[in-house]
Amino acid sequence: QVQLVESGGGLVQPGGSLRLSCAASRNIFSTYAMGWYRQAPGKQRELVATITSGGSTIYVDSVKGRFTISRDNARNTVFLQMNSLKPEDTAVYYCKGAGPYEYWGQGTQVTVSS
Repeated sequence: QVQLVESGGGLVQPGGSLRLSCAASRNIFSTYAMGWYRQAPGKQRELVATITSGGSTIYVDSVKGRFTISRDNARNTVFLQMNSLKPEDTAVYYCKGAGPYEYWGQGTQVTVSS
């Protein structure tokens, strides 16, 4: 049993930055890939970024060069640094752990608007 809790969402102007955090209730990074997904109103949930247990990262094309996924193993936390935010980034962002089991956080709202 693992709980994932996202935080760091909010309202930001276009061009601004936010850092999302996903705190796991225990260390699972040795056997789990961690990912950030997002879902905007009227759209399907999409994968934004992943980081494997070995530290390899993958990004969806729309965020390459703007978003960075990272982790702090000592704090059991994965981050998503979001820079140069656009209105199209507005969505609920979800943290996911994928491994022997699958875990999801409840999500945090990111709104990019002038």
